Amino acid sequence: MNVGDTLPPLEIPITRTLIVAGAVASRDYQDVHHDAELAREKGSPDIFMNILTTNGLVGRYITDHLGPRAVLRRVAIRLGAPNHPGDTMTLIGTVTALTGDTAEIRVVGANGIGHHVTGTVTVTLPVPGGTA
Repeated sequence: MNVGDTLPPLEIPITRTLIVAGAVASRDYQDVHHDAELAREKGSPDIFMNILTTNGLVGRYITDHLGPRAVLRRVAIRLGAPNHPGDTMTLIGTVTALTGDTAEIRVVGANGIGHHVTGTVTVTLPVPGGTA
């Protein structure tokens, strides 16, 4: 891995089930994450994904690429355009820094209306032949 390397994109279909399951799993019972009618009453065209689900998907993207022994040290994300059912979010990552066994990766997740998530992930990389 080198600074400037890009991770392969990951396309994630945004389903109603993914949105609701993520909200329930993270104990986020706000109606905008599971009740389409109430979400519309509040000005949204449909339910939308919560930040905790997005955070988990960003972490999964990094560890799926780097392997199960990679350790997420810091995930700093910011939400933009909401993920609604029927969207596809495409995550891309670019290595922005390497220091020893630690990498910083800039992550962007975009859907049909714009950037859903932007941020950085700091990860400790597995040492070949080691136990890290």
